[in-house]
Amino acid sequence: MGIIAWIVLGLASGLFANLLIPGKRTQGLIITCLIGIAGALLGGWLAVRLFHVHTLNGFFNLSTWLTAIAGAAILLLAFHLLTRRSSTGRARQRRTGWAHR
Repeated sequence: MGIIAWIVLGLASGLFANLLIPGKRTQGLIITCLIGIAGALLGGWLAVRLFHVHTLNGFFNLSTWLTAIAGAAILLLAFHLLTRRSSTGRARQRRTGWAHR
């Protein structure tokens, strides 16, 4: 697959993965799409390295899409967990008055 196909696959898989992850969205559309592109690349790389499965047979192959969506979902979930922890810490600091100014 070419680079344009990777970008389109990553954009679409990021949007699909965003629908699968429950909870409030803290990131915008651009961040979601960038995480989707990175997730598609990560999913394809992990499939080859861990399972020795070459899922990147073509753009319209189901295994390619499932791998890309799974990779994007993992990265989006990690992003949500990291941003939720940092935002709750800031809210706690503001509430107790311990924020450094």
